[in-house]
Amino acid sequence: MYNNGISLIVIAGVVGLVFGSFLNVVIHRLPRMLERRWRHECAEYMEQPAAPKEEEAPYNLVVPASACPACQRKIRPWENIPVLSYLALRGRCAGCGARISLRYPAIELLTALLSIAIVWRFGWSLASVGGLIFTWTLIAAAAIDTEHYLLPDALTLPLLWIGLLLNAWDVFVPLKEAVIGAAAGYLVLWLVFQVFRLLTGKEGMGRGDFKLLACLGAWTGWRMLPLIILAAAAVGAVIGGSWLLFSKRGREHPIPFGPFLAAAGLLAFMAGPAIVHAYMHWALPARH
Repeated sequence: MYNNGISLIVIAGVVGLVFGSFLNVVIHRLPRMLERRWRHECAEYMEQPAAPKEEEAPYNLVVPASACPACQRKIRPWENIPVLSYLALRGRCAGCGARISLRYPAIELLTALLSIAIVWRFGWSLASVGGLIFTWTLIAAAAIDTEHYLLPDALTLPLLWIGLLLNAWDVFVPLKEAVIGAAAGYLVLWLVFQVFRLLTGKEGMGRGDFKLLACLGAWTGWRMLPLIILAAAAVGAVIGGSWLLFSKRGREHPIPFGPFLAAAGLLAFMAGPAIVHAYMHWALPARH
């Protein structure tokens, strides 16, 4: 049993590191792929000239091969080993010496640790496979929202449908709870958005946040939505307040809400029932 547990941790960690490397590609390229597509669609709609020649070459999650953004030197396979290559290169490009963002090893390590937690929590099962998909997608979505203030439909919508399909077999929650969770998750933030816009004339959050909370409701069920919203709002308030105090940017600078939703959603997914039970036991102690 002990050996099986060690094997579980090692395999999950290695898979997490490898997939974390791929998530770095998704985080870097997906927003640029979407921007290219939007520009192309706008040009077609406005009947304007085609995109510049540099945008005619294929650009997706597979091609072109990874290269240094500064000098365009192709990254060799041994320079692309998760975490180890970053340490061996001391965080700099082997060609031009440009600094490599700390985000790359951070995403790889985070993905490995959360992958271990998921597999340890659910074991070798369909729930574990679903949990890994859920976790990896949330990592990519949160990182993209942090950098680009964007929660792509290419991530949120497939995640929503996968959650509903898995719960059609009650993998995590009954299907009825998942459907209500998806609908309620979307409508709650949509209502907050509408009320805020009515009172201030401004848009307080992006529509991607509605879809992300709908995803979380589809995976965890409607009963976890209060925990997710409260946890995301509490962490967002603390970090947002600190940002306003210590950042040189003004109050008008937006703070993405997606990362807080993603973190709260993972918390509810992993330990939501236990947290709710502990809170109810504390708030409503047994009467003697």
